Amino acid sequence: MNIIYEKLRINGDKALLGVSRAVYDMTGGLLGRSRFSKTVDVTHVGSDVKIIAETADSVTIAKTDKDGKIVDKGFRILSTTDLHLGDDPKLRKKCIGMLMNHIRATVPDLVILTGDIILGRFQHLDAIEFAQFMEEVGVYWAFVFGNHEAREEKGRFKELLMKCQTTFPHCLAKQGREDLFGLCNYCINILKGENELLKTLFMFDSGRDILDEYRAEQNVPADVGAYDYLKKNQMQWYEDKVNELNSQYGEVKSFMYMHIPLKEYENAIYDAGNGRFPFTDKCRILYGGAYEWVGSSHINSGMFDLIKKLGSTEAVFSGHDHVNDFCAVYDGVYLVYSQCGGYETYTLEEKTGWDESKWIQGVTITDIESDGSFDISPRYNRMYL
Repeated sequence: MNIIYEKLRINGDKALLGVSRAVYDMTGGLLGRSRFSKTVDVTHVGSDVKIIAETADSVTIAKTDKDGKIVDKGFRILSTTDLHLGDDPKLRKKCIGMLMNHIRATVPDLVILTGDIILGRFQHLDAIEFAQFMEEVGVYWAFVFGNHEAREEKGRFKELLMKCQTTFPHCLAKQGREDLFGLCNYCINILKGENELLKTLFMFDSGRDILDEYRAEQNVPADVGAYDYLKKNQMQWYEDKVNELNSQYGEVKSFMYMHIPLKEYENAIYDAGNGRFPFTDKCRILYGGAYEWVGSSHINSGMFDLIKKLGSTEAVFSGHDHVNDFCAVYDGVYLVYSQCGGYETYTLEEKTGWDESKWIQGVTITDIESDGSFDISPRYNRMYL
């Protein structure tokens, strides 16, 4: 019954959008819901990426030539976070327009969204609209959930929201195994040859707040509130996947994407008071700044220790903290904030009083060379003001 309901709900939402779009077009935008792709100048960028294989918790992709043959070339990832697409049509249009500008200019092979993307009153409709926008752009994309997208008290709401987007051909996100905490625990394998991996991208649901049923895992007292953390079953899945991929391809190198940052991000900065968060000498800072404290969980999941033990993951990308955008190297691992892309949230104006010409909204570009080396750099929306 739940599956039937979900299909009816999603198909009904799509039909409702079709009607509202017709009204929007006929009235020149005066009536009906405005669609993301209708309010901005959409360019079909296209892609030479091909899906090679899929499982319940993974998808394998590769760049191909005109004959569909896998080619050994570099790979570009555009990541962004916290778009906070809500109910302000002006700010929503601005956010999507900026994202389109960056995609058009950089021509990424994959777009990754690290949570808190669709937050308006009509989340299912907006989720479908965003997916349809990405279909028009024609670039493959993937996402993980943030702490604001779907509330735990809404039950299957989060699963339905996910299925609204994963029905579209260019969306690579997977629900993942049902026995793991959360939704969207999956990996994306990028091939560089028939039997050789360029990089694996591990995607995690980092939750919202600590649920009572998981407190015993980390001996968290009932009166301790905190943002959530990665669970033991997620970490075991990660370890099993790394070992499985190592057996199949040799030593696999990987990146990791989630919304709430690992606690180790705190090693990069310290609280100097008066809203100042200077960098420490514990990390090598490659770029960016910090204008708020790290919003990690009070509980250390132990994931960073597992990363070091397995030796696979080279960089961790997160979101959540809208006015932090540093890229730090701690104990040999890159700890990266994907650039916040949203305007329906707090900005550097609230934190520092700076005008928009100094804001850090934008996207993060990760270029992976064919030998596996990589470069990470920010692109700011302010360049399009």
